[in-house]
Amino acid sequence: MNQVHREPDFNNILKVLRREVPDRPTLFEFFMNGNVYQEVAGDPPSPEAPAEEHLGYMARAYAACGYDYVNSYGCALDFHAGAKNSKNTISLNDSPVIQSWEDFEKHPWPDARKADYSTLEKAAPYLPGNMKIMMSGPGGVLENVISLMGYENLCVLLYDDPDLVEAVFEKVGSTLVEYYTIGAQYDTVGIIMSNDDWGFNTQTMLSPEMMRKYVFPWHKQIVKAAHDNGKPAVLHSCGFMSEVMEDIIEDMKYDGKHSYEDNIVPVEEAYRRWGKRIAILGGLDVDFLVRSDEETIRRRALGLLELSSSQGGYALGSGNSIPEYIPNEKYFAMTSAVLR
Repeated sequence: MNQVHREPDFNNILKVLRREVPDRPTLFEFFMNGNVYQEVAGDPPSPEAPAEEHLGYMARAYAACGYDYVNSYGCALDFHAGAKNSKNTISLNDSPVIQSWEDFEKHPWPDARKADYSTLEKAAPYLPGNMKIMMSGPGGVLENVISLMGYENLCVLLYDDPDLVEAVFEKVGSTLVEYYTIGAQYDTVGIIMSNDDWGFNTQTMLSPEMMRKYVFPWHKQIVKAAHDNGKPAVLHSCGFMSEVMEDIIEDMKYDGKHSYEDNIVPVEEAYRRWGKRIAILGGLDVDFLVRSDEETIRRRALGLLELSSSQGGYALGSGNSIPEYIPNEKYFAMTSAVLR
């Protein structure tokens, strides 16, 4: 069993997000998978167990893997997008539910103020050491709008009915701002993470100008909600970001950026370009983790820690997450660079 025996200390990841050198090399991951969790923490609680017990199980798993925080939702918030047909991937055009003002008016929009966030408080006894929660969202602003409208339909409606598009962004964006504003007030929450994929390999999903009009203002409010409550804010977003990194750093003022791919901007280059201005989190490309042997993975991980050793502002992890098709041994080869 690949367990570590060190108490979580949230101050380490906090120092990373302040672009400082942490007291010890530090890990960052969005999420792992059931195979990893079971190897380090045993069987999960039964589905009928209280939500705080499930969060406690995840906290034990994250701690056993060497993390100083645990990722969790703040509550069960659902934008009621259409059912998606999924095999190896999903379509961004699948099952749109809002294509007209009639659809918009009859849609069952969630109210973040009426949701139950009590698990964030009840989880306190289940957090080992000085561990805190990284509260992520039920998808992000752009992700949820695309799920509701369909990507191609959204692109068409940006020209055919921009008022409808703006109304959908307002509903989704304001709901997520409320969600994060409420969650950030809990003492157990240490980080706010907005998970919102924005790009393809070569460009953002909408033009930078349209991103600045429809998407970024809501993210700016999400970051402000975190900062107003004394919490750092992290952006998890896949795709080509070079044209909007100034917005992320200077306008939205995110403290950390996660998700990198070697065929877009390798994490080493991202650290050299932006690491003095925003914390760089994770970055070992998922494809690299799948294709490389364990020693190659460990060497690259050690290289990243060496690159950031004097300047700080870096935490080791994957470029996105640890899906089940990454063998546990390769995941642990990466983390062994920190836990040696």
